[in-house]
Amino acid sequence: MKLLLTIILFLSYTNPLFAQQKAGMIIINAKIITLDDLQPVAEAIAVAGNRIIAVGNKQQVLRFKGTGTQIIDARGKTIIPGIYDSHLHVIRGGRFYTTELRWDGVKTLKRAMAMLKEQASRTPDGQWVRVVGGWTPYQFEEKRLPTLAEINEATGNTPTFILYLYGQAYLNIAGIEKLGITGDTPNPIGGLIQKDPFGQPTGLLIAEPSAFILYSTLSKLPELSQAEKINSTKLFMSELNSLGVTSVMDAGGGFQNFPDDYGITDLLAKKAELTVRLPYYLFAQKPGTELDDYIRWMNMVEITGHGKENLSENEETEYYVQGGGENLVASAGDFENFDKSRPELPAMMEPQLKAVISELVKHRWPFRLHATYNESISRFLNVIEQVNSETPLNGLTWFFDHAETVSDENLDRIKALGGGIAVQDRMAFQAETFISRYGKNAAMNTPPVRSMLNKGIRVGGGTDGTRVSSYNPWIGIYQFVTGRSVGGLEFTAKANRLDRIAALKLYTQGSASLIHQEQDRGTLKKGYLADLVILSADYLKVADADIKNIRAELTILNGKAVYGSGEFKQNAPMVLKALPSWSPVNFYGGYQHD
Repeated sequence: MKLLLTIILFLSYTNPLFAQQKAGMIIINAKIITLDDLQPVAEAIAVAGNRIIAVGNKQQVLRFKGTGTQIIDARGKTIIPGIYDSHLHVIRGGRFYTTELRWDGVKTLKRAMAMLKEQASRTPDGQWVRVVGGWTPYQFEEKRLPTLAEINEATGNTPTFILYLYGQAYLNIAGIEKLGITGDTPNPIGGLIQKDPFGQPTGLLIAEPSAFILYSTLSKLPELSQAEKINSTKLFMSELNSLGVTSVMDAGGGFQNFPDDYGITDLLAKKAELTVRLPYYLFAQKPGTELDDYIRWMNMVEITGHGKENLSENEETEYYVQGGGENLVASAGDFENFDKSRPELPAMMEPQLKAVISELVKHRWPFRLHATYNESISRFLNVIEQVNSETPLNGLTWFFDHAETVSDENLDRIKALGGGIAVQDRMAFQAETFISRYGKNAAMNTPPVRSMLNKGIRVGGGTDGTRVSSYNPWIGIYQFVTGRSVGGLEFTAKANRLDRIAALKLYTQGSASLIHQEQDRGTLKKGYLADLVILSADYLKVADADIKNIRAELTILNGKAVYGSGEFKQNAPMVLKALPSWSPVNFYGGYQHD
């Protein structure tokens, strides 16, 4: 008997089946929103390596304390799973983040113009002032856009580019001259260079209906050095971490060439310095050669399953090609610019799109497709159904992005094909212009998120930052909970709104479900990935209007702190100073919370 007891004691210290695992980190005294329906709330959580090993009350979780366990007192603050943005342009946005003056969250046009003037005065020769998306005039108390005269007065001789959604961009006089635009410069296809009565460019660039004129002009602006791009990308990821984001599906983007423009994130991934999980999609770049692009990429990249679902504790964050999209062929680009009429897609769209999707399906490449309007979605679904009849999708991962005006009938077709939908907060920025064109009734179910969920379609939340909407995911959560725009306009029917838990699930579990990753993330539960966030406010109790102002005080990715502020600042790495020294980030930061 004594010998048997000795053996049992020996095994309890040497065999992981007998020994209780000790935590590397325990957080206590928290209000934890687990999103686990079987245990929706808790007050403490324990992490070992990159996994959660216990969730419960303080007494239960402290049993996992070891001699080296870090104890963090949350002091009653709310903890949620890390936010998963299903549609964001991190790889492109990171390369330019420190060059950009962000108006995201600025409350008055007066303040926005003061920031513009200040930044113009410190921007050196050879560089530009850039305001690149993330704002709407309806967020300003003045409820209006700046005028070209105001922009020119504020910026003087410093070249300036200001992007407003997919609709238009402003160049000041110095910018017009720098780009060599004259009265004789022809309009690009799908775009308009506005001229005054004397035939001279005013500085307004208008997307009619394509955004090519906006993005092609932006691509002509100077880039940062290699070291500055590395710094910029790190700071952009830190900015996302400061909002509670731990995972992103990168949707590619115009003028983002593979593999050349992926060098910065490739390097950071190799050095284990990414602070978001980053599966990414390859976006076809040149009209007419999209099929050639995808065939070339298929020979370069192997798609294996749904990515690295089961990381060991020694592995870092995920970074890999997830599939093709969001642009598959240029002829299918139904960019939303609610100031203008819906674009009519050309007849060549169907055969071009079918050729690309057929090739993707044959090679078992997941895909996503930009789709704003129901009219476009109907035609896209015709193509996907034809492909499916010839080469069955057979469970292949695919989804639409945006789907603002998708019909109930087309939702059924998406469901039948096993598709999902990535929704964003674009109506938070454009509800007013949408209603001006289509009427208040049309906006009530735009997008029809409640119907999507009721039908059992996989739905994930995102932002579409940085060049259209802001990268702040709390704006989307605010939109789906309140039915309001950032300007305060109530536009969504009450039946189409979500409760706070459902909205949060959209931006955690929902996004993960789009690529079948929900089995180990998006929930604070034993065995799941240790991605979690201590919030600045109580998400379940804060006033509706303040949801969009929530941010992170401590963000933990893969079991490690990647961002901390306030009393939790000492628990996380220091935030870098932005390069170059004149970067707007050094003077204003990113999203403007105050």
